[in-house]
Amino acid sequence: MRLRYRTHCGNGKQAMCTRNLTLSFISTALACVLLCLWPVSGATQDLTPRAYWPSPEGTKVLVLGYSHAEGDVLFDPSIPLYGVDSELNLAILAYMQTLSLWGRTANLIVELPYQWGTTQGLIGPIATGRSYDGIGDIGATLSVNLLGAPSMSVQDFQALRADPHHLLGASLKVIAPTGKYDTGRVLNIGANRWAAKAELGYMLPIRKKLIFEMILGAWFFGDDDDYFAGRRKQHPIVAGQLHLVRRFSPGFWVSLDANYFEGGRQTIGGNVLGDVQQNARLGATLAIPIRGRHSIKLGYAAGMVTRFGTDFNQVLITYQALLN
Repeated sequence: MRLRYRTHCGNGKQAMCTRNLTLSFISTALACVLLCLWPVSGATQDLTPRAYWPSPEGTKVLVLGYSHAEGDVLFDPSIPLYGVDSELNLAILAYMQTLSLWGRTANLIVELPYQWGTTQGLIGPIATGRSYDGIGDIGATLSVNLLGAPSMSVQDFQALRADPHHLLGASLKVIAPTGKYDTGRVLNIGANRWAAKAELGYMLPIRKKLIFEMILGAWFFGDDDDYFAGRRKQHPIVAGQLHLVRRFSPGFWVSLDANYFEGGRQTIGGNVLGDVQQNARLGATLAIPIRGRHSIKLGYAAGMVTRFGTDFNQVLITYQALLN
C-alpha cells in the first residue's frame, strides 16, 4: 500500500517525513480493528473498546487471536447447566475489510473460531462433563458509521486522529449454526441456531487523547429444534458497554471496560425456565503497535455481578497484521 502526503518537511527531509506518517497511519489503522471475537465468554458478554473507530477506505487486516477462560463458563452459556467448572480455550482467525457504504465508512468482518476445553456441571441432580474440541459457529459483522466519519482517505483519517470528534455507528452481527454439534449431547461447541446482534455505538472525545465510548445492543436468537430435551427457545438479551480509552501514540492505547446485560429467559420443551440474566463484567485492554504494520492486543475481564449465568475470569491476546 503506497501512501503519499503533502507535508511541510523542508531541507530534503520529505522522504523521512512521508515514512513516519505512513507508519503512523498503519499503527492507527491496526488499532481500529478491535473485533468482537470472543464467543467463549458468551455472546452477550463482549467488551470491545474502539469497535466504532473508523479506518481509511481499503484497509485490510488479518487477525489471529487466543482466549482462555476459567470458572463458571460455557461455550454456549444458554445451556441449563449448574455448578459449572470449566477451562475453555478459543483460537480465532478473522479478516476485516474497510469499504464505503452509501458514502460512509463501513467495516466487514468475518471470523472463524476453533474451540477446545473441559467442562463439569449438573443438570438437576445429575452430574455431567466432557472434553471437547472443534470448529465453532462462523460469524460476520457489518458496521457502518452514521455520524462523524464519511468514507475517508488516509489524509482525512489523519485529520480525524489529530482532532477527534463525535462518532456514531451501527452494526449487525450474524452467527450461523456451522459449529460442531451432536444432538445426543448436552454440551456442544456449536449452538445449532442462528443468532443476530443489532448495536449502536457512540464515541465522545473528552480530551484530544481521552475518549468515552457507549455501546447499546440486543441479541436475538433462533430456535434449536434438535436440543436433547425438546425445542429450545430464548428471549432477546439487551447488552450495554462503557469504555474509557486513553491514547498515547498511534496504535498505542489502554482502556477500562465495563458491561451489563439482561434478559435471555429460555423455554425448553415447553417448560419456561427462571434463568433471566442480570450480569455485569469489568475489564481492561492494552494495544501495542509493533513495527508499524503489526499490533498486539492484551485483555483481561472478570465478573462483577452475576445474578444468573456464567461467572469467570478471562485473558485474551490478539495479533493483527495490515495486509495492504
